[in-house]
Amino acid sequence: MDRSGQCLCGAVTFRLTAEPVATRVCWCRDCQRIAANGTVNMVVAADALEVSGETRLYQSVADSGNQMSRYFCPQCGTHLFAGSAARPQFRVVRVGTLDDASGIAPNANIWTDSAPAWACMDPALDSFPTQPAAPKPQVQSS
Repeated sequence: MDRSGQCLCGAVTFRLTAEPVATRVCWCRDCQRIAANGTVNMVVAADALEVSGETRLYQSVADSGNQMSRYFCPQCGTHLFAGSAARPQFRVVRVGTLDDASGIAPNANIWTDSAPAWACMDPALDSFPTQPAAPKPQVQSS
């Protein structure tokens, strides 16, 4: 499995060497500020993300109380990745930055208590009012 992606201007590219352990629509206020909506994010093993190009870092404390690191392209401003100090084994990758996102589908809505009244959520997906437990890393079979 190999997936690739990039920022809007192409100055930052990346490659994923493993499948996501979760794909979620996040309705936290930070994600709403980034996208003016919920954002679709893949949770991937940190060591499965290979990045080429310079990124800029913005750190803040999320509603969960966790220290978050968010990575952007310094040229075009595209938000590409995030990481939590509480879960350093994972990275969050914005699905919209993939070159081909057709094989990715969310399996949950998270931070639904923060969603606006007009939010369109698929009732077939799992739903969490705040931050769910950390996903379990997938075991690679040999």
